[in-house]
This record gives sequence, structure tokens and C-alpha cells, in this order.
Amino acid sequence: MKILLYCLNYAPELTGIGKYTGEQAEWLAARGHQVRVITAPPYYPAWKIDRAYRGLRYRREMRHAVDVMRAPLWVPERPSGVKRLLHLASFAVTSLGWLARQVAWRPDVVFTVEPPLFCSPATLLFARLTGAKAWLHIQDYEVDAAFKLGLLKGGLPQRMASTFERFIMRRYDHVSSISHTMVALARQKGVDATRVSMLPNWVDLAALARRGDADFRARLGIPANAVVALYSGTIGTKQGIEILADAARHLCSRDDLHFIICGAGAGVPALRAQCEGLARVHFLPLQSAEDFPALLDCADIHLMPQRADAADLVLPSKLTNMLASGKPVVATAAPDTELGKLVIQFGSLVEPGNSVAMADAIAALADDPPRRQALGSAGKAWAAAHLDRDAVLAEFERTLLRLRAPRGVADQAAADLAGK
Repeated sequence: MKILLYCLNYAPELTGIGKYTGEQAEWLAARGHQVRVITAPPYYPAWKIDRAYRGLRYRREMRHAVDVMRAPLWVPERPSGVKRLLHLASFAVTSLGWLARQVAWRPDVVFTVEPPLFCSPATLLFARLTGAKAWLHIQDYEVDAAFKLGLLKGGLPQRMASTFERFIMRRYDHVSSISHTMVALARQKGVDATRVSMLPNWVDLAALARRGDADFRARLGIPANAVVALYSGTIGTKQGIEILADAARHLCSRDDLHFIICGAGAGVPALRAQCEGLARVHFLPLQSAEDFPALLDCADIHLMPQRADAADLVLPSKLTNMLASGKPVVATAAPDTELGKLVIQFGSLVEPGNSVAMADAIAALADDPPRRQALGSAGKAWAAAHLDRDAVLAEFERTLLRLRAPRGVADQAAADLAGK
């Protein structure tokens, strides 16, 4: 099958959406599919284009049997609401040339990842011209999130954006998202239930099992018997990241408790300033894929802050690896959200923005090793049962085949591929 992925973020980005689109394309290529990707140069989460890709130029490369076409885009140093919109729009415009050149290739399916929704009109037109099936995969409901987070002001602009979003979504042959709540929201926006499915972010269990030689406790001077609370991921606006500094300050008198904050993003300078004077708060840059399992393994507790107004519009991709690492999670989320319902089974849930409650939850887990072990083991078992990469992507492949071919043909093709 010929598959065209149209996505803003792609490998070698180490976190966020790019990690998943990269693994997805390479997995499909290894299964024998012809895969092409239209994407931007890597820039996330630092909001700075990778040194190896700088320069406003188009670029084509082969990565692990995937044909990757990169279009230049504008990346603001400080992404605000309007600047973020211009950033997304710049990729939608510059990538049109690559998209037009794929008409002659005639893919079977064009798989578009949101954000950015700006790419969708061209994708739908392309699909109609070539006879390809159009699939929209929603990682973030960017329209709803932008207004709820205050990145954009509501009123008429919000009504117009929501109308446009609903109009576009209903015209795709298939729509997927990463959680049950986000799938339900697609149906509420008018997408027929028969054309919606869940495609969760997955975890590569085999990769996590390869610990490597990195020793982060030794590198940071953390005693072997200390309790480590780890945040690893994007440091930006949707995370409510400032609560980490406040929680660490509440617990600064505890010599046995250390915080590691590992990541990149526009919020790093402000967070460093908030943590000034806290001797047991350690900062690390994003780690390589090879060292990432060892980073997760050095933690006793994982931290997942999130703003209340982003609930159920985004589901943090970092959660999959946290659960699979076998360590409990402390998250800020309401109990009636999907994140809250999940985390409460494998860790502690606290009210968003309540740094005292977060500090208390961290302290309680730090003082109770048997409970940490029980919660972590339960989370690891759940991740293995529901989020294994090969199982998730095999189901995705079967849906691709059903989408493209008549029922009997699709079933036979799926059976043939299953035998590989």
C-alpha cells in the first residue's frame, strides 16, 4: 500500500508528536508498505530548528526506508497565540509544493496529523484529485485548546474557527484520536460514529527494557537511597509546569527527596528562575533515545502537571512511558477527566494548580515504598496490555486496509500481512 503521512512534527524529534509519527512511518515501511512523509524540519520542543536542518530550504532524505520531504517554516522564539497561528500557517503554505508533487504518485491513503488543521483543506482536495482515502488523526484539539488556554480570544473568531473545524472533520473518510474522550468529542463535532476510531499513543516496551549505561543519579550527585521525583517532557504553556517549582519549594526541607526536571521548551528560563536556590532540584536537557530508558528508571515517582483548562483536549503523550516504566505517577487533573480516571489507578491525583496538594502527594509516596511498588507494577501491566507498540500499530494497519479496499479484499490482505 502507498501511504502518505502529512504532519508538522517528525523524527528525529525526541518528544511529542514527532516521536510517534516517526515510529509509525518506519513501522509501516518495515511491513513492506511504500511510505512518504511531508513534514517540517525538527524544531520541537525547543522551538528552535535543529542545527543540521537550518536554512529556509526544501530538503528530501531517506530515513529507515521512509521517503521524507521537509518544507521550511517560521518558528517563533516565544510562541504566543497569534505567533503560533502564523507558525502553523507557514507550514501549511510552504508544504503545498511537496503535496502537489505527490499527485502523480497517487497514494492509497493520505494520513494527516492535527495540529495543524490548516493543512486539511489541501489534504482533502488532494485526496479527491488522486482517489486516495483521507484520514485525519487528532493528537490535540488545537482550536478548542487555543481558546480555553487563553492563547486566542473567544467570541466571533472562536465560532468561526469551530465551524471551520467541524466542516473539515466531517469530510474525512476516517478520523481517529488518542483517547476515548477525544474520540467521543469527534462524534460530538459531527463525525459519523462508523468513521471514528481510537489510535492511542503507544510505548515501545522492548526499547524501555534496554537500560543502557547512563547513571543519572551519579551524574547529578543524588544518593542511591534518595527518592527521585522526575518530570520529563516539554516545558511549555499547556503543562502548568510552574507547579513543580512550588511543590519542590514546599518540600525543600527534605534531604531525602530530589527533583529532576528534564526537557526543553519556551518555559525553561522561567522555571529555572522559579527553582533558584533549591539545591535538590536538578535540570537536564532532553535525553537521547538510548539514554531515555535509564532516565525513566532512575525515578521513583513520575510527575505530570497539566492545566485544568486543557483537560480532555490533549492527553499527554509522556504518560505512556511513565506507566510502562513501572513507577507511580502524580498528576494534576480532575477526577472526571480521562487522564484523571487513568492516573488514579496507578498513582495520585491532585487538583490542578494546587502545589500544596501536589507536595503532599509526592511526600506520601516517598514515605511508602510498598505502595509505590504496587502502583508502579499495576501501571506497567496496564501499559503492556493496552499500549504495546506492535499491537497498536497492527490494529492501525488493519484499519488502513479496511479503509482502502472492499471488505473481502481487505480481510485477505490483513491475513497475508499477519503472516509476515
